[in-house]
Amino acid sequence: MYKRVLLKLSGEALAAGRGFGVDAIFVNAVAHEIAEAARSGCQIGIVVGGGNFFRGVAEQAIHMDRVAADHMGMLSTVINAIALQDAIEKTGIPVRVMSAIQMHQVAEPYIRRRAVRHLEKGRVVIFAAGTGNPYFSTDTAASLRAMEIGAEVLLKATSVDGIYTADPKKDSNATKYDQITYMDILKLGLQVMDTTAVSLCKDNSLPMIIFSMRERGNILRVIEGEKLGSLVTA
Repeated sequence: MYKRVLLKLSGEALAAGRGFGVDAIFVNAVAHEIAEAARSGCQIGIVVGGGNFFRGVAEQAIHMDRVAADHMGMLSTVINAIALQDAIEKTGIPVRVMSAIQMHQVAEPYIRRRAVRHLEKGRVVIFAAGTGNPYFSTDTAASLRAMEIGAEVLLKATSVDGIYTADPKKDSNATKYDQITYMDILKLGLQVMDTTAVSLCKDNSLPMIIFSMRERGNILRVIEGEKLGSLVTA
């Protein structure tokens, strides 16, 4: 069983297929899974995306200044972080939202030592606003925060059950990788994470597991060491 993990959730996942906004029923279900994992003794940090509200690289931002668009994307992750915080706290697990962009009324500023202390005290920590910098995705933020807090593994929960040779939703001949290296992901151009995040994990030997969050209980299973999804190693 892992003692400390970083869980990456996409904003689109929190929309549960609706495309926009937060699906309260799905968020509550995810919150209960996270609470189960926290009760098992695992220290959990979470990075949440914001694509269910706004993405700096999406078509809707095509005529916008990239820096302005990315700042909008970062702020949308804060909305998701607060929604997830509320849902997890309703299960009785203490949660702290730490934002890379300071907004004292709604979140703590991100301070690495304070984040680690929260984890040691059994609190779930949700890292919002990405890295606080434009041109960096929330995947990169997840890689960075995982290393900063000393996570043993980066867990990326998606709508598919691992990494495939092609998009399994579009190509019925796509085959799944049970294990793959970061270098192979870069060579093959697989759309798992952006190249900055992949390189960061590779250079720092941080393993990652890509798994499906569609099946109830998968978050706890993967934390307990059950072989799910695809394992990515340096």
